[in-house]
Amino acid sequence: MFLRKIAWVQFRLFGSRSDLVISPKVRNALNQRRAVVALESTVITHGLPYPHNLEAATSLEEIIRSEDAEPATIAIFNGKIHIGLEPDDLKRIAEAKNAIKVSKRDIAYALEKELVGGTTVAATMYLAHSAGIRVFSTGGIGGVHRGADQTFDISADLQELSQTPVCVVCAGVKSILDIGKTLEYLETHSVNCIVYSDKNVFPGFFTAETQYKGQLNTENLEEVAKIIESSSDLGLHAGTILACPIPNELQVDGDFIEKIIKDALEEAKAKRIISQQVTPFILKRVNELSEGKSMKTNIELLKNNAKIASKLAKLLAGPRFHAVKQNEANGNDKRRPKVTVIGATILDYEAVTNEHVQASR
Repeated sequence: MFLRKIAWVQFRLFGSRSDLVISPKVRNALNQRRAVVALESTVITHGLPYPHNLEAATSLEEIIRSEDAEPATIAIFNGKIHIGLEPDDLKRIAEAKNAIKVSKRDIAYALEKELVGGTTVAATMYLAHSAGIRVFSTGGIGGVHRGADQTFDISADLQELSQTPVCVVCAGVKSILDIGKTLEYLETHSVNCIVYSDKNVFPGFFTAETQYKGQLNTENLEEVAKIIESSSDLGLHAGTILACPIPNELQVDGDFIEKIIKDALEEAKAKRIISQQVTPFILKRVNELSEGKSMKTNIELLKNNAKIASKLAKLLAGPRFHAVKQNEANGNDKRRPKVTVIGATILDYEAVTNEHVQASR
């Protein structure tokens, strides 16, 4: 019954779309209630240069498999949405010269034009949720850009987090953004924001600490899983951020990175770089100005997040968090909705009798 319910959810969300390809490994893992971790592909197409992007993508999938979970890298190519990629697919998108960044609004366009598209956090969340994947691992989420009071530049990632119940495991908000305003936006839109640490200090991507706090902090992934499950039971539609500070040994000096970021932002402003192109440009310049240090740190925090995400996905896929769902699927849920109908009603009555009734003429 439970497996049929999963299949029905997938059919309801995707129907019989011919432009959707869920890999056999991912489909089997979902049907068998095994842990699955979604991975974005923008980091492959736009975040890292070749061949570092392919090496990183391959390493992330290997880390997830080593934790007994199934990786589901999501990308668009050949006019199809792919959830779960083969090695040749990873290589293709890593080598693509004309790949585009695909946010949620761009999915239809990329499909229609049969472009190679790297999915952003927003697009990956949407597609992962549609496939029934509850945990997504990435580097850092998008947010409110510095100077947004003038440009109104706010990442679609935040809007998707407010309406899609997927847990995004990350190293916080990209440090090129306005972290304080981003956290205010998330609070306003009821997004759970959990710091995975022994103290409530929100991480700054390249650095483990900033001056800001999350909603709460914990080092217990089971507690995180309970919050996610409770939010689901309450019918809350917002996602959850699990912000994982980068390990101390991997930190780059915060002041050094901050100065580089400000220089890169000024350069982007002078060149009138806007919208989706801002983040790739600044990340590239920060890597150049830091002489490669930021890229190495970026890759290591991606790996750290993937390992944590895999452990969380295993908890959510385990019997403890499926017990209630199993009872509901078997019809054992005794709760009944209370319905109030306001307005006119039309009732049809049907009488059943064992007596022989002959119609009168």
